[in-house]
Amino acid sequence: MKSPHQEASPGRSGAPQAASHERRYSRALNESDLDPDPIVQFKIWFEEAARVVASDPTAMTLATATREGAPSARMVLLKDADERGFVFFTNYLSRKSLELAENPQAALVFYWAELDRQVRITGRVTRTGTHESDAYFRTRPFESRIGAIASPQSDVVPDRETLERRFAELLSQYREAEVPRPAHWGGYRLEPGGIEFWQGRLNRMHDRLRYTRQRDGRWAIERLAP
Repeated sequence: MKSPHQEASPGRSGAPQAASHERRYSRALNESDLDPDPIVQFKIWFEEAARVVASDPTAMTLATATREGAPSARMVLLKDADERGFVFFTNYLSRKSLELAENPQAALVFYWAELDRQVRITGRVTRTGTHESDAYFRTRPFESRIGAIASPQSDVVPDRETLERRFAELLSQYREAEVPRPAHWGGYRLEPGGIEFWQGRLNRMHDRLRYTRQRDGRWAIERLAP
């Protein structure tokens, strides 16, 4: 599926030039466009992205920080989104998980270039229940379940061959057996306190509308300068 953006053309310097502004940034985001519930609004945008985004629209940047505030970021995949929050799964011994144990405040960013849209989400992260983690683990392909056991995520390993040998051993071990979810692997849910919807516009005059959760649980909507 092709992006609606025009192909970049080389300028005098030989560097690619930006796609035509007349073709890009043709959408607007007005307060009247928004659903009062940001989760409903997110699902509306996500469904549009699922139709036109060539790459995986579930891909999102997850930013975490240590207790001291040193940040790190990586791409993970969204597996569920509802009124409780945004769910992803990972190794509980990974760097991201160790940082979340120290500092449960985190941020997510979706970027859908074909739509000139971003969604930024901040909030507190907690682990999903074991039942939810078990249920999702059973839906993963056989080889992906093996990989969750074989890889000591974020640890230093001597070489690629060590990982592949361990993977092959586990493939053989579980070929005729149920692959159990390892205790060190499971889900997280980010409960949002703020969600910003960003729509690209001409002349860098982008639309930014932010939902902030109030003490009574309702959401306030504000426009931010681009």
